[in-house]
Amino acid sequence: QVQLVDSGGGLVQPGGSLRLSCAASGFTFRSAPMSWYRQAPGKEREWVARISSTGGSRNYADFVKGRFTISRDNAKNTVTLQMNNLKLEDTAVYYCYYGGSWGQGTQVTVSS
Repeated sequence: QVQLVDSGGGLVQPGGSLRLSCAASGFTFRSAPMSWYRQAPGKEREWVARISSTGGSRNYADFVKGRFTISRDNAKNTVTLQMNNLKLEDTAVYYCYYGGSWGQGTQVTVSS
């Protein structure tokens, strides 16, 4: 079955950077578009970024565009989210997503 394992979260100051990773197994990763979502306490889960199966197309939510970069390595079955210039409002649990399956989430906390 599909398995997605999220990692890379942590505590960072405003303006700092983090790189999240998602390790995928149980499906043909190279054929799968992948996404990242996030959820802050008391708020609905929201879409952050999406990447096509080949990596040729990337899409971002307006609130992260220009700051975050989604990428993938199909040889290693991983998708990453490089987060730069982090803001307080980026604090959330971040989840990798594919085809109705979610990673377990990794906590990102932006605090001074």
